[in-house]
Amino acid sequence: MAFQVKVGSTRPLLSYKAKRAIAPYLYQAPTIALLAMLMLFPIIVVVRYSFMDNVIMNPDPTFVGLKNYASVVSNGTFRISLGNTLYFTVMSVIFHLLVGLSFAMLLNSKIVAPIMKSILRVFYIMPWVFTATIIAIIWRLLLNPSGVINYALSILKITGTNIEWFSSTSTALHAVTFVNIWAGYPFYMVSLLAGLQGIPNELYEAAIIDGANEVQKFRHITIPQLSPIIISIAMLDFIWTMQVFPLVWMTTGGGPIHATEMLGTFTYKLAFSTYKFSQASASAVIILVLSMSVAFFYVKHQKARD
Repeated sequence: MAFQVKVGSTRPLLSYKAKRAIAPYLYQAPTIALLAMLMLFPIIVVVRYSFMDNVIMNPDPTFVGLKNYASVVSNGTFRISLGNTLYFTVMSVIFHLLVGLSFAMLLNSKIVAPIMKSILRVFYIMPWVFTATIIAIIWRLLLNPSGVINYALSILKITGTNIEWFSSTSTALHAVTFVNIWAGYPFYMVSLLAGLQGIPNELYEAAIIDGANEVQKFRHITIPQLSPIIISIAMLDFIWTMQVFPLVWMTTGGGPIHATEMLGTFTYKLAFSTYKFSQASASAVIILVLSMSVAFFYVKHQKARD
């Protein structure tokens, strides 16, 4: 008599489609864990500190609610640094765009010889390859009261005295802003040059047939075609510039008399000069909120563009 053993069929715990859906997240898991450890966890800690008092050294800090935020907002230096940061950021973004677009159109022009274009590309891209430390050293030497800039101005009879570019309250903020414009325009130039080279020539040929001049072609073809790129890089530049710290710290340190105080230098001094870590955390959270508000519009614009 033969016995028949009925073996139950084993069903897989996960279907093939479920495995395919989970697989990308498993590959990304190490990176996500690293980002969470290096970025998300510090942000959570800083936000927690902003609602506490006597942090860092005290094992049992006191919860004070919004007291640190009120202290930071009512601080006169914070208001000065906020105004300086907005001026520094807005002027940098505007002139980054103007200078970058001008150089991009020059490099895309058919008037300039190919060899000259290659040479100009090298010179125009150079500010982008320098670190903030090198840029600060270069411009501190150039804008020194006995430096090349003041010497050239005296030779041209523009000024008869040596200007304290980084040491005068009337010129320091403008000087730092100029240095940041010089350091940041290559990003715009490269991005806009790629955009210009991607505009179809048929559009310009049709405009010529319609009798359009150069200004009309620039206004009705070039700018509309570049507008998605301009909006994207302008919002990114706004976020980056608003958080600038190394360049300002190594040129003026926020001085003289808070003339170049930025939100970054203000927060740094609160934490490591006066050791007010709770208020520094609150200031850092304010900077985070300002940056995230611009980042929200950037992400929204990218989704609409896609």
